[in-house]
Amino acid sequence: YRPAIWQLTMWQVIGQNKAVSLLKGSLEKDALAHAYLLTGPHRVGKMTLAMDLARAINCGAAAPPCGKCNTCLKIGSGKHPDVEIINVSGGQDIAEDSAQTEISIERIRQLQHAASLPPFEASYKVFIIEGAELLSNEAANCLLKTLEEPSDRIIFALITSREELLPATVVSRCQRLELSPLPPDEMEKSLGEHWNIEREKARLLARLSRGCLGQALEYAHDENLLKERSERIEQMLKVIDSRYYEERLDYAARLSSQFNKNKQSAAKYLDMWLGWWHDLLLVKIGVSEAITSTDYQDILEQQARGYNLNDIREFISAAQSASVQLKQNANSQLVFEVLMLSIPERRR
Repeated sequence: YRPAIWQLTMWQVIGQNKAVSLLKGSLEKDALAHAYLLTGPHRVGKMTLAMDLARAINCGAAAPPCGKCNTCLKIGSGKHPDVEIINVSGGQDIAEDSAQTEISIERIRQLQHAASLPPFEASYKVFIIEGAELLSNEAANCLLKTLEEPSDRIIFALITSREELLPATVVSRCQRLELSPLPPDEMEKSLGEHWNIEREKARLLARLSRGCLGQALEYAHDENLLKERSERIEQMLKVIDSRYYEERLDYAARLSSQFNKNKQSAAKYLDMWLGWWHDLLLVKIGVSEAITSTDYQDILEQQARGYNLNDIREFISAAQSASVQLKQNANSQLVFEVLMLSIPERRR
């Protein structure tokens, strides 16, 4: 989710004061790096900061970025000729089911050609590479040559949530800026103050998004996401409460089928199970205020009374083991079946 143009005022990224201060200082001293690596969890604000940087270095206001001038507005709307976003989908928003899985060398060669030309109307050309970890080996090596011989008035911003997948040679040519998740209280406050989200919903979104503001806003602006989450939780609760192994094995088969079609989607189910049982653990040890699923607190407390601490710990360990096994390409149906059969019996 990107804020509407009318919302743009000054630096838009929230809660990343260290990164913003560093960039402001570099602007004031006219000491910008030619390439930045923006790293941190998915939807933590990396793209917002990259766009802030593009506005700040090209805005003519006394305290850039003003968010109101023609340059800032064009950059914010994605229509500035000197600010280009490169990703696996060619510059559009990346779809989870996109057939393309890497940024090709042809795309980076196009970037190199564009970078060889002076800015059309701005002070700097800015190239934002979204999902930089998806650069093919050939594309990364091609980009490296450009980073090693930077041109004047060209800035690169590489965005990644998987820094370890980037070649060390590329990372070493960039100034690294790490963005961290917001603390829950700060997230709740921001959602209320900037987006008028009521308190209880803000509390839920802050925890569901694990401190990543972009994820929270996606939940806030797409009610279907919360509806789908509720449906998944209801399915999970039915499986947990079932006394019949057939139901658990049927659920495992459905998860396996989903995993074979879309690993990312199936991974969300496993994350949901881990999150639920972590919440049970928190309730069991008496820190309910820290749970993620605040809208299911009553059910969590009821369930927790039926398990001892060791039951919960053992299932969390089983779920973590299943996650590792799936990443190692183990038989998905067997992995999910073993996990479902590991659900401890709850004392009524």
